[in-house]
Amino acid sequence: MKNLKNIMKYAGIASLAGAFFSMLAPALALAQEVESPTPEAVAIDTVWVMVAALLVFFMQAGFATLEAGFCRAKNAGHIAWKNLVNLAISAIVFWSVGFAVAFGTGSGFAGSSGWFMNVTPSEANDVFSSLAFSSVPISLKYLFEFAFAAVSLAIVWGALLERTKMVVYFVFGIVFAAFIYPVVGHWIWGGGWLFDLGMQDFAGSTVVHLVGATAALVGAIALGPRLGKYGRDGSIKPIPGHSMPLAFLGVIILWFGWFGFNPGSTLGAMNLSFTDVALTTNLAAAAGVLGAMMTAWLTMGKPDIGMTGNGAIAALVAITAPCAFVEPWAALVIGGVAGSIMVLAVLAIDRIGIDDPIGALSCHGLSGIWGTLSAGLFASPRLVESLKIGKPGLFYGGGFDQLGVQALGIAAVFAFVLVASGIVFYGLKLTVGIRLSPEQELAGSDFAEHGMWGYPEHILGPDDGTAGTAVADRIGDVMPAPVSAPVQA
Repeated sequence: MKNLKNIMKYAGIASLAGAFFSMLAPALALAQEVESPTPEAVAIDTVWVMVAALLVFFMQAGFATLEAGFCRAKNAGHIAWKNLVNLAISAIVFWSVGFAVAFGTGSGFAGSSGWFMNVTPSEANDVFSSLAFSSVPISLKYLFEFAFAAVSLAIVWGALLERTKMVVYFVFGIVFAAFIYPVVGHWIWGGGWLFDLGMQDFAGSTVVHLVGATAALVGAIALGPRLGKYGRDGSIKPIPGHSMPLAFLGVIILWFGWFGFNPGSTLGAMNLSFTDVALTTNLAAAAGVLGAMMTAWLTMGKPDIGMTGNGAIAALVAITAPCAFVEPWAALVIGGVAGSIMVLAVLAIDRIGIDDPIGALSCHGLSGIWGTLSAGLFASPRLVESLKIGKPGLFYGGGFDQLGVQALGIAAVFAFVLVASGIVFYGLKLTVGIRLSPEQELAGSDFAEHGMWGYPEHILGPDDGTAGTAVADRIGDVMPAPVSAPVQA
């Protein structure tokens, strides 16, 4: 009897212990889910994000060659200089101010902590809580995000080439990297109000590309068209770029860099999702090339070289927002439509009198809008559930909810950047001026701003150095005849 009582006693203890551990099991499982990643996992993630950051950084070479190729030789050296200087401005300003505004803990409008990245590693996840999902060091998160800010700033200048004073690059570049770009980044990526609404912009069709294009639109309107772009009767006068091979080298470099831009936005490598993002990115770009080529062929009678190259850029911009939310078949549709939209938009923008030398407004602006909206159309329930951002798209039965959030985000960002950029550009226009004089513009930015040329032999001739001909005398020989196109101060 005593043995039976002991057995019952131990059985009771065992059952209570079993019940206790069964209740504890979910907590133990949760603890396993959120435990710190292994050193090996952190190292793998860090190496991948470092590679991706360098790919995005290298995109600056693509912008330099693309812009130089699409513009005239007399501005090529200045364009290369401008890209390097703005890369430097972005690096310092985004480190000191912009990174805190974009990703620092703060309000729904902007971050307000982490100035000059003055945080210890143990504090980083609290100060930059919106980036705490990634295990890579905060210094690398800055490097990756700075490269994005530099890309957005580079987009601004695409529509302002060949007639802008260099002072504009310094002043606007500082304001853009410190305030305009970071505020939008905070809204969508940094825990701001659009993030809370579930806006889907995985790698920046809106944050990077629409922001840059909207600022470019304001600048292009404030500057006015280049001399010779429009005739007295309003007819459009093409101004061909000096090197299509150089421009296409830029296209290929940008396509290459986009494999860091979109897949790298996972900020990690361990779950291998970046490979799926790379696939949708590549398919969209390919479809964009063919879509632009065919649309140009149908509308212009020829498969225009420049339009074909810009088709890849337009498609890459469009797939940047939905790249992690859509299936491969949808990427082909998004890219092909983006290429076609770009061709039609370039022709339309020319007709309304806005001079955009490289098609930046079409490639980055309208394609950015289309790409952002396409997430609300094509977002796959499977991928949305995996990422836990927003809702499925309209074509998957998700209704208009996500599409409405995407449209609201586009409208809010466009309005904010339009006003903020307008204050800076028109403030500069009323004070120091933003445009080169007609004589400087005709001579070219290389000589007007730097006293030299990117291609001196091309401008002055191969015998100039030995013949003793004065540079000033030769300028009159190579400058085009003045035209009566409107010029704004």
